[in-house]
Amino acid sequence: MIARMNAFAQVRAPRKARRIPQLLFGLVGYGAAVMLLVQSGLGAAGWSVLAEGVATSLGISFGCATNSISLLVLLAWIPLRELPGLGTLLNVAIVGFAADATAAVLPHPQGASAEFGCLALGLVALAFFDALYLGAQFGAGPRDGIMTGLVRRTRLPIAVVRTGIEVVVVGVGWLLGGTVGIGTVLIALCVGPLVGRFLPLVAVRLPAVVTHGAADDRA
Repeated sequence: MIARMNAFAQVRAPRKARRIPQLLFGLVGYGAAVMLLVQSGLGAAGWSVLAEGVATSLGISFGCATNSISLLVLLAWIPLRELPGLGTLLNVAIVGFAADATAAVLPHPQGASAEFGCLALGLVALAFFDALYLGAQFGAGPRDGIMTGLVRRTRLPIAVVRTGIEVVVVGVGWLLGGTVGIGTVLIALCVGPLVGRFLPLVAVRLPAVVTHGAADDRA
């Protein structure tokens, strides 16, 4: 489904006319979905709770906190031996910016119905756009790199690994002052299974010779 390729193999791989727009659209949509969940007021995704806690503690914007966390999380890739790529770099640059841009134009929902609507839409959008940019085969973002690395190392399902990560970062974010609500619980439980469902539908299929060649390059 998702080939493990180094940055050079990712760029050399075919179908870039589809893969590059899919990557960019997925990252922008992911950032917008993150802020949609935050704006719902019912609790954001685990990494967003952490970013909110960091932003509150340091007095910086949500987007700046998101990008700063992304850079620090890359250090965890070293023991997992994950391979960064174009998608990794663009994730750091785009997601936080897209979240801040969405916050500037998205009105706060008024009333319980609007809040739950934002939560439901944001939850599905987060999983879809996450799968979309991963499926472009340009490498995982810093946060998803931990997920894919642990899936590869432990051979556990995406749903199990993603849910475990969400629980840990929610706890840390809450201790730092991030907002936790019913939405946080739903996201932690549902995003992993949703990503696992969407990913086979949107992943760009690459010729077997490309992925085998990438494996040979690493040997």
